[in-house]
Amino acid sequence: MNPEVQSVEPLDNYQLKVLFSNGDAKLFDVSPYLEKGIFIELKDKSYFRAVRVAAGSIEWPHEQDLSNDTLYLLGKSIEN
Repeated sequence: MNPEVQSVEPLDNYQLKVLFSNGDAKLFDVSPYLEKGIFIELKDKSYFRAVRVAAGSIEWPHEQDLSNDTLYLLGKSIEN
């Protein structure tokens, strides 16, 4: 089981800086999802910045979400 999300920070170019409960920090690129179904709404940069931590993963106001597993496994490690 992968660690839970502790914090998320939206960055430019549809990137998220995600801090996990084990202390790891990862950069996750949301841009590949922007043309897919419910994620199209994330193209609006002000809406994209409305991301928040919810139940150990992340979500946006209209219930688009990404699991902690997806964020942890596909994110690129960065120094926090």
